[in-house]
Amino acid sequence: MQTEATLIADLRAGDEAAFRSLIEMYHALLVRVARMYVSTEAVAEEVAQETWLAVFEGIDRFEGRSSLKTWLFRILTNRAKTRGVREGRSLPFSSLEPEEPAVDPDRFHGGDHNWPGHWAAPPSGFPEERLLAAETRAVVEEAIAKLPPAQRTVISLRDVEGWSAEEVCNALTLSETNQRVLLHRARSAVRSALERYLEES
Repeated sequence: MQTEATLIADLRAGDEAAFRSLIEMYHALLVRVARMYVSTEAVAEEVAQETWLAVFEGIDRFEGRSSLKTWLFRILTNRAKTRGVREGRSLPFSSLEPEEPAVDPDRFHGGDHNWPGHWAAPPSGFPEERLLAAETRAVVEEAIAKLPPAQRTVISLRDVEGWSAEEVCNALTLSETNQRVLLHRARSAVRSALERYLEES
């Protein structure tokens, strides 16, 4: 497996195979992240292309104070935000989220109960063999696809791509609190979709 230092050296040397492998690794994800800030898939694709050009032209100036991946996604988010503003989509990241609780409040005991705030209807357990089924994976993928853009991106980076909270915060210029809230809401929505599916089937 190629180390990041070797990859950076290859990129700086103009190695086409190194650029190709970086593009294969991250292009689809760049487009998904850009889509949070711009109005169409076509514009998101343009922003991703502009990002690759900026990486190609700026790799010699990359100082390594963050990971290559974080640097790449920072370039993307800066360009996507600028493009979004030009399109009139200048909403702040946090405003893309609906003001709604992550879990239905009816699932918790109210203030008149001995245990206010505790589960009244706790989440169902998920049988492992059913969670591994392709059909269940499709339910999860569909639930993620229906999430608001910011939630969808954060859960995709954290739970699908395996990024750390710090990487997501750095790449998307999010506060730790905002990242945690987005992830919690996304996971709660996916869990609710899974519960409904398992109860119905």
